[in-house]
Amino acid sequence: MNTLSILFYISMAAWFLSEFLYKNMLKSGKEDQKNKDKSTLNILWLAIPFSIATSIIISTYTHFPMVNGSWILYLGELFILIGIIVRYVIIRSLGKYFTVDVTIRQDHQIKKEGFYKFLRHPSYAFSLLTSLGLGLYLNNWLSLLFAFVPPFLAFAYRIKIEEQALVEKFGDEYIEYRKITKKLIPFIY
Repeated sequence: MNTLSILFYISMAAWFLSEFLYKNMLKSGKEDQKNKDKSTLNILWLAIPFSIATSIIISTYTHFPMVNGSWILYLGELFILIGIIVRYVIIRSLGKYFTVDVTIRQDHQIKKEGFYKFLRHPSYAFSLLTSLGLGLYLNNWLSLLFAFVPPFLAFAYRIKIEEQALVEKFGDEYIEYRKITKKLIPFIY
């Protein structure tokens, strides 16, 4: 087993462990408005492990390479690491306002600085970058499809639910914020 493979397995373990810890440590409190989630957390916890397992299994049993050469493995691993690390930084920057379930806190504020100056959902964007990195690392078109599409669809649903809750809470302030930012990809989407 080479160094890149070892790094890949370590990053996969770190990804799973970090998401597991977020799920168990960053839930809403008793005083929060928790009825907003509409099962988005459960959907994410089905979609993401399904996509990881399926993409790895597909890459093991099929051969649909995207490119020849090992550079794509390095690019994929780079995306995985950037996704994990920057998502952690974003979650830390939100502090008490980050919860794994769609929740509005009593003193909730719209964050508009840092990554939030350009993206409304940077934590989801970097989670998706990790999924994209997995697909690239596996260097298989079908694996890329299964690594990225299920989480993207789950996050798209969650964004819809979350933004409904934010418009309900903040009204015109959030609507104006939506006009000057993108959901997941700066300047594009």
